Amino acid sequence: MLTNEQFRALFEPRGVVVAGASSHPGKFGFVSLHNLLAGGYQGKVFATNLSGEEILGIQTVPSILDLPDGEIDLAFVCTPASTNQQLLRDCAERGIRAAFLTSAGYGEAGDEGRAAEEALVALAEELGILIAGPNGQGVVSTPVQLCAQIVAPNPPPGRIGVASQSGNFVSSFMNYGVQSGIGFSRGVSAGNAAMATVADYLDFYAADDATSVALAYVEGLTDGRAFIDRLRSVAERKPVVLLKGGATSGGQRAAASHTGSLATDDKVFDGACRQAGVTRAATVEEAFEAAASFATQPLPKGNRVVVLTTAGGWGVVTADALSRTSLELIDLPDDLLAQIDTKLPPRWSRNNPVDLAGGETRDTIPEVMEMVASHPDVDAIIYLGLGIQSNQAKLMRDGRFYPDHGLERIVEYHERQDRRFAEAAAEISDRTGKPILTATELAITDPDNAGPAAVRASGRLCYPSSNRAVTALDHMWRHARHHARRS
Repeated sequence: MLTNEQFRALFEPRGVVVAGASSHPGKFGFVSLHNLLAGGYQGKVFATNLSGEEILGIQTVPSILDLPDGEIDLAFVCTPASTNQQLLRDCAERGIRAAFLTSAGYGEAGDEGRAAEEALVALAEELGILIAGPNGQGVVSTPVQLCAQIVAPNPPPGRIGVASQSGNFVSSFMNYGVQSGIGFSRGVSAGNAAMATVADYLDFYAADDATSVALAYVEGLTDGRAFIDRLRSVAERKPVVLLKGGATSGGQRAAASHTGSLATDDKVFDGACRQAGVTRAATVEEAFEAAASFATQPLPKGNRVVVLTTAGGWGVVTADALSRTSLELIDLPDDLLAQIDTKLPPRWSRNNPVDLAGGETRDTIPEVMEMVASHPDVDAIIYLGLGIQSNQAKLMRDGRFYPDHGLERIVEYHERQDRRFAEAAAEISDRTGKPILTATELAITDPDNAGPAAVRASGRLCYPSSNRAVTALDHMWRHARHHARRS
């Protein structure tokens, strides 16, 4: 039985030793030590190397037994599989409670590898050491600035805890975190999950004060029912977002060759996720955006949505997207219509979506947003069109007439307005307790645009399209509805 103390040793170690450190910058033993040091980890750092050479300013020693007792909680292992049993015994001698194994050649390598993996787990259980991996890429824990992994990136701090059978998906999720500014609390590549499974990590996240949403990738499950039962327990405490590979026959074959996993019937699995209150995503982008929404937005109390848009066409396609979900594009109540009439020109749509009809050049967007969000018949807002003014400002700033002809003044005004709108969306959402999701393709086509940049600065996700914002909001509402029914 894995303990909280063992997981704390993995995610918040007092000291870390890189076993099998190398002076060659292309080897795992160098990269992992480099990333640990470059990430700013404040605990004690040690390293072993048979030659005892100095690497990146760390004086290595030939053996774990040459290190002090009781100062190290985590061993990051880059040694061959054949040496790891003795290595674990040495770790136990020095009070090390967790070991992350990058070593391959275990369960993914056939019958002989599976036997070696089982023997390693049996030894670890005897010694009281948690094994993460083997065949994994690393562990990240931003509360202690721990970046112990053989790949980039080192994500910004935040509230998402990720666990994955595939190390590359940990990197993918964290790359989206770097791009969007939405950060992570913990991250771990479970690899073969020989001892600590994805469900074990998610269970730890459910009780972890640093984490508000659990995000996972799995490829195959030896016991799908037991896995869902574990996730149900986690989902009762915190949102769980799951991406599963192997949904098709081709994906199942790939999963088997990748981590030696067995696939489950996808339709049955999907239904079980819904019953358990687990949010299942279809793509990596959808999974990250759902997790980011749970981490940064208040949950909707109902499914009634208003779309605010600076252009009619965007509103039309968003209305179409809403019609394919459990969300409702409501008819505007008469009193809300009358309120909005006092702020927008007569040509505004007088309907939902609310076409602001040029209001983006005025001071009305925050005022209208406030009216809509404050109305008791509205549960959420999707806001479209942020960054248009700053996009024009960029064209002016980069053109040959800038800064003359009054361009400097108007450029500053446009960018200031977009920042105001983004800040208003976050402030009104916080104050009313209602989600306000801002969407624009500029989030990825021009992330330095003042609008998306201000959304990131507010700690919210700027969605790359309205349909992706709708999907994220639908996940949030389904989660909220599931828990409302159970309470």
